[in-house]
Amino acid sequence: MSNFIPAENLLKTAMQSTDDHPMDEPTHAPSSQGLGPKETVLFEKVKDVLREVYDPEIPVNIYELGLIYDIAVNHLGEIYVRMTLTSPACPVAGTLPIEIETKIAAIPDVTDCEVEVVWEPTYSMNMMSESARLQLGLL
Repeated sequence: MSNFIPAENLLKTAMQSTDDHPMDEPTHAPSSQGLGPKETVLFEKVKDVLREVYDPEIPVNIYELGLIYDIAVNHLGEIYVRMTLTSPACPVAGTLPIEIETKIAAIPDVTDCEVEVVWEPTYSMNMMSESARLQLGLL
């Protein structure tokens, strides 16, 4: 996959305060800045799909958990998602990325989807959105 328009602000430090971020966004949420209208619509649809996918051990969606590090969308409808898991030993490490690819590929106008699991930066609870922390009783 080529010609991706990179998301701005790919990653902020995991320890950054959540005071500067909207309540419904993880501390390092991918940005749609720099995308055209069509790409922005697809970007938002991908975020909506990711908000419907849950870690089976935690009752919060993977987007709010802060597991999504980057979403890239290009004018051809190709989607690239860079994400992590809560732990390398996560029991869904082999199935969750496939589930995400399948759900994103079902979005109209998506022509291809690739999900990459990365381990850097290491996931921490500081990456969760404020609403995720509230749901888990951490605030």
